[in-house]
Amino acid sequence: MSQEDLAKRIEVSRTIFGNYERNANTPSIEVLIKMARTFNVTVDYLIGEGEISSYDKEVMKRIEDIDKLDPETKEHLFFLVDNIIQNFKTKQAFTK
Repeated sequence: MSQEDLAKRIEVSRTIFGNYERNANTPSIEVLIKMARTFNVTVDYLIGEGEISSYDKEVMKRIEDIDKLDPETKEHLFFLVDNIIQNFKTKQAFTK
């Protein structure tokens, strides 16, 4: 999504949006809510207060890449990941 597209979606001009990017202006709560809805995240996430904000950037990049996969590939990947996580949890339970 381009800067112009996002500006249209949140109903601000490109100039104002550019000011947000340069920290020359702070978006209102209404604008933050529109941005959060556009990206399907919380306002907390946008302002760096959410749980996800503490995740490793490399992990987040992989999650973004996974989200772009077709549904069948995602299903296979999630099956593998679920098995790996279950094995890890089982090993942890037996080492305690």
